[in-house]
Amino acid sequence: MSEFPSMNANSGESPKLVRQMGFVLLTLYGLSVTVGAGIYVLVGEVAQLAGGLTPLAFVGASLLISFSAASYAELSARFPVSAGEAAYIEAGLKAPTLAVLAGLMVASAGIVSSAALLRGGAGYVTEFFAVGEVVVALILGLLIGAIAMWGIKQASWTAAILGLFEVGLLLVIVAVGLMNPEQVASGFEKMADAPQAGALAGFSSAVLIAFFAYIGFEDLVNVAEEVKEPTRTMPRAIATTLVITALLYFLVALVAISFLSIDELSQSSAPMTLLFSRLTGGSGQVVTLVAIFAVLNGVLVQLIMASRVLYGLSRMGHLPKLFGQVNAVTRTPLIATALALFVALVLCTTSGTAVLAQLTAGLTLLVFAFVNLALLRMKLAKIGGADGIEVPIWVPAVGFAVSLCFVAYEVSRKVMAIV
Repeated sequence: MSEFPSMNANSGESPKLVRQMGFVLLTLYGLSVTVGAGIYVLVGEVAQLAGGLTPLAFVGASLLISFSAASYAELSARFPVSAGEAAYIEAGLKAPTLAVLAGLMVASAGIVSSAALLRGGAGYVTEFFAVGEVVVALILGLLIGAIAMWGIKQASWTAAILGLFEVGLLLVIVAVGLMNPEQVASGFEKMADAPQAGALAGFSSAVLIAFFAYIGFEDLVNVAEEVKEPTRTMPRAIATTLVITALLYFLVALVAISFLSIDELSQSSAPMTLLFSRLTGGSGQVVTLVAIFAVLNGVLVQLIMASRVLYGLSRMGHLPKLFGQVNAVTRTPLIATALALFVALVLCTTSGTAVLAQLTAGLTLLVFAFVNLALLRMKLAKIGGADGIEVPIWVPAVGFAVSLCFVAYEVSRKVMAIV
């Protein structure tokens, strides 16, 4: 296993993070991070562009992101450390400043995302309780922050359980839908229909949008120092997370086009609520409740991720030592977690958080590009090797190209929105 040279620069004899996460827990954690609001919101947008090919658009997106996932899998085996992206970039590109910048970008994206989720989640809660959104957001933030500080095992199990509600609702939708094979057959017929002229361009755009429903798996690498046998467990968990997510998204999209017309699906502001009601006749409040769980889970995993990045950067000597301190009782980086929580709470009480949150996808894609480039350079220079997995040299090359294309797409989309 390759060792990152400066990862313990500030470690001394202070308490370390504890390896408590095995393959099952790490995979559940990965699913809780990846399967989130993306499919609940994006399936309608994808359907508007892809029509009956919506399920295949999600499959295509999974294939595109698999190149970056494979690069992350190998690098997580080479360098099983917190602030993984920063470690990969510094080791592969020999650019400490760029590595620190990438690490701060990842942490910032997590913090801003937490703030936006807190404010948005508070809006859902106020549908059940007559309390101000800001008050609810602060209370939820403090509660989730306390769980994140409690311990990685407790926090990851909490994230896994909350994630099961998100996945569970999707499984209910799939199970109920598949119980009507004749209706599902109509979905396959829509997929088999010959695409109309110009549909290929629409399908390509749909794949680009569906791509964003898979972002999240990369957060796994930032808990690497708390994983048992990381050189084996990390690659397996990343791969399993991506495969399960892709299969689940395909089935949900198939059921959606089977029981809803393309117009219904693409024009609905809450497509999953509409689909759930159509399938079960139940109230849409069930979906709203799951949305609250999804928000809580999103905030928790983003806080954990951001705190581990700050911790890792401190251990590498790039941030003050206090962020690398681990509490002897909880075995979590309390100061780093407290800072991430404080900034998130401040942001969620100010205006413009939603606008800032839109930047997180772009930041993540840019980091994807640098990570793939780092692995590509390592392979070209024959630097080190992985104990757990080694991918062919063309994998990070394709991952780099795909990531750059998505960065360009995201930039052009924002420019067009402004114009």
